[in-house]
Amino acid sequence: MRYLPLTPDDRAQMLGVIGAPDIDALFADVPAAARKRELFDLPRRAGELEVERELGLLAARNRPAGSGPFFCGAGAYRHHVPATVDHIIQRSEFLTSYTPYQPEIAQGTLQVLFEFQTQVAALTGMDVANASMYDGSTACAEAVMMSQRVTRREKAILSGGLHPHYAAVTQTIAHAEGMHIVRQAAALDAEAAVIAAIDAETACVVVQTPNVFGVVTDVTRIAEAAHAAGALLIVVTTEAVSFGLLKSPGEMGADIAVAEGQSIGNALNYGGPYIGLFACREKLVRQMPGRLCGETIDAQGRRGYVLTLSTREQHIRREKATSNICTNSGLCALAFTIHLSLLGEVGLRQMAALNHSRARELAAALGGVVEVLTPRFFNEIAVRVPKRAGDASSVVEALLTDGIVAGVPYSRLDPHAGLDDILLLACTETTTSEDIAALSAALKRRLGQ
Repeated sequence: MRYLPLTPDDRAQMLGVIGAPDIDALFADVPAAARKRELFDLPRRAGELEVERELGLLAARNRPAGSGPFFCGAGAYRHHVPATVDHIIQRSEFLTSYTPYQPEIAQGTLQVLFEFQTQVAALTGMDVANASMYDGSTACAEAVMMSQRVTRREKAILSGGLHPHYAAVTQTIAHAEGMHIVRQAAALDAEAAVIAAIDAETACVVVQTPNVFGVVTDVTRIAEAAHAAGALLIVVTTEAVSFGLLKSPGEMGADIAVAEGQSIGNALNYGGPYIGLFACREKLVRQMPGRLCGETIDAQGRRGYVLTLSTREQHIRREKATSNICTNSGLCALAFTIHLSLLGEVGLRQMAALNHSRARELAAALGGVVEVLTPRFFNEIAVRVPKRAGDASSVVEALLTDGIVAGVPYSRLDPHAGLDDILLLACTETTTSEDIAALSAALKRRLGQ
């Protein structure tokens, strides 16, 4: 049994050591409905050529984002990634181990991470950034855990404008840590509700801007209210390109800034892997999860890079670790850093301005067709479809027959919010005026206008 090396006796011995009566006990936390007892309906074996053909047929059923008008956003955005990025990430200087367990011999990787941290700190307006997280949602959850360590409080307030997936990930992780999560109802403008909920028991307030509905908010007043109560403000950003146009979290008083960095240097990739950005005030750095690279000199006085802080559980005793994240998205961070270096500050600002311009064009084109709900936006808007058209999901399905991917129904993100008529649409520099005109015309036809 080459591929099943454990005998029944081996398994029984392992279960005895950990105190589990049987293997099923190891999966007690997985709901019964999610478990599958029988084998999947797949051939037991097939040759390599047959497998390639079958998988090729399955892959051909996918619709590439670039094959027509595409307005999906909601936390993952289609941007142009220069071919230079793919070329540079393959250079030998960066072909080191995926994580530098012997950091002194991984200078290429460490230099990239140092530059990445510098870029993230500048974008977010914060003092210090770490060497990346898995993605934006887990970075958000880690920030909430960090606030518990800093304030020694258990309550976290999640704004109604926070992406539902980010809220769900945070709730899942916080449950294991014993935190009390107050998740507010979905709202386009949640400022007043957030401020009203802050009290002396609050460890942190989590707000997103631009929020899941695309609304841009200056969170300075929320920061002031949080700080007056001794709580931390965590600002979430799912569209990193917005840093090129909007106020940074640091400028608005954030204590911790987390973001999804996929928009810069990384394609959609069917949902991942992505890259989590995490930055904070310098006074909080000892409680920051992940790793932090620093610059130093060696015995000969030459510049070198090191892991300055490594507070992960494989580096130090588990009880002292600030995170159980066991790696960083190194390749995605490298792509992020290369693309941002190619753009520079001027290029990023121009790219951000183009995104905003395209979204304004979209809002203007749809203003007489559907109700545009987003008063202040960067590159994403929320619209309400008329009742006669059915719900937002049915509109999206109908427009697919016209070759148009017309955004993301909010109900896909939060099925229980009762917002089935809300549709989220995003524009980027890849969106053309012709795409917008096609969407507007198709909507008018479907709505009988």
